[in-house]
Amino acid sequence: MKILVAFLSLTFCLNFLQSNAQGDMPTDFLSKDFHLDRRAKLREKLPANSVAVFFANPVRNRANDTDYMYHQDPNFYYLTGYKEPHAMLLVFKDKQTAANGTRYDEIIFVQPRNAMAEMWTGRRLGDQGVKNLLGFEQSFNNTEFKKYNVDFSKFDQVLFYDFFNDVRDNPSDSSDLYTLIEQFKVKVNYPTKDQLTIAREQKKNNLNTTALNTYMSELRGVKTKEEVEMIRMAVRVSCQGQIEVMKAIKPGMSEREIQGVHEFVYKKYEAEDVGYNSIVGAGHNGCILHYIENYKPEVSSKELILMDLGAEYHGYTADITRTIPVNGKFSPDQKAIYDIVLEAQEAAMKKVKPGTSFAELNQVTKEVVNKGLKDLGIIKSENENHLYYPHGCCHHIGLDVHDKGLRDGMQENMTFTIEPGIYIPENSKCDPRWWGIAVRIEDDYRVTKEGYEHLSSMAPRTTEEIEATMKLPSPLDNFILPEINKGRE
Repeated sequence: MKILVAFLSLTFCLNFLQSNAQGDMPTDFLSKDFHLDRRAKLREKLPANSVAVFFANPVRNRANDTDYMYHQDPNFYYLTGYKEPHAMLLVFKDKQTAANGTRYDEIIFVQPRNAMAEMWTGRRLGDQGVKNLLGFEQSFNNTEFKKYNVDFSKFDQVLFYDFFNDVRDNPSDSSDLYTLIEQFKVKVNYPTKDQLTIAREQKKNNLNTTALNTYMSELRGVKTKEEVEMIRMAVRVSCQGQIEVMKAIKPGMSEREIQGVHEFVYKKYEAEDVGYNSIVGAGHNGCILHYIENYKPEVSSKELILMDLGAEYHGYTADITRTIPVNGKFSPDQKAIYDIVLEAQEAAMKKVKPGTSFAELNQVTKEVVNKGLKDLGIIKSENENHLYYPHGCCHHIGLDVHDKGLRDGMQENMTFTIEPGIYIPENSKCDPRWWGIAVRIEDDYRVTKEGYEHLSSMAPRTTEEIEATMKLPSPLDNFILPEINKGRE
């Protein structure tokens, strides 16, 4: 009896906390109407007599009994607004009829309420919370999926993203994602990988693991008004991070300390996370395109530092890169390389309008970079193959830093980056004066009816603007921590 009373008391307490939880949350998330509209738009794209199936992201283990902070699958969040794990969504092309006569065209299965689990790891919406807050009429605990009568064989196509071997099984939990996926595989008669390829080629089953990505790319590539506002906020926060670091940076700081200033600014503005691993590379570290160790203990006054970071605000991420001189003043050689990259970016910006492809923007940046490198004597010919600019210049941004979207022709309200760069590692086949110089300039844009909106223009971009900003006082100038002895007493 005492155990029952304690459990009921705990359940009552957690229900009370959930009912009051909304007061603890931001009020500017995407609305449930946004997600409802996105499901409707997907339904319009689905082929006749089909069903699309989506799964939540798995929980990622950090080590032992500690998991990484959970991050929802972007497609799942886009369509539902649900931010918890162990869930699946079914979107039907046509209305279905339940055993009780109810008509429906979508179902969501979510992790159930669990008083003890919620005491340890946080609140859960449960099936009723999803109905009340996210607007689903057909919402069930995921433990109901096994016995839920969905005849997948009657559909011409069952569309889903194929599975990776990255979902852990918790044998003591019958409501985990692993169990959901295994039950789904049984219901759709999921073949082995080799069998799936053969069946797809011979059209012997109704499973389609390729088409859904095209539909989601078409949807997510063009942003709604609500999404643009989220991206603008993420960009503003990220720009402010760049500005504050320009004011605060000093020779002798560590790469990680500089990263910390950026990310502190993000948190100050209530951005939940970074949109990707922060890249802060001083000197030759800047030549590593995705350098995320950020370990260098002291940055030199003679170096440039490349800082590629983006705040994630309510799921949407910015992606901004600035390269600045640690001592506040570009050397003539540093400025020469920087100005080529800036010219390449501005040449691409002039081309942005509906109908332009990412390939066209990439080509114009390559032409400017190659001409500039030849003029400096770093390459011998503008047609020379080299690795000083080894990447493309553009990608979509949104719920992913490299967001889904079509690349062959820009459309109004696409959001994207332009990020040319030049990287000259040690021992390159050019004059050693250029070794260790790495410059990338990356900005975020929105396609308009006739051109573009430069979303990240508030972050200083020219050498003159950067040098002027670096002369300004920083709120962190007087933030001096005591020395801590790294050795033994």
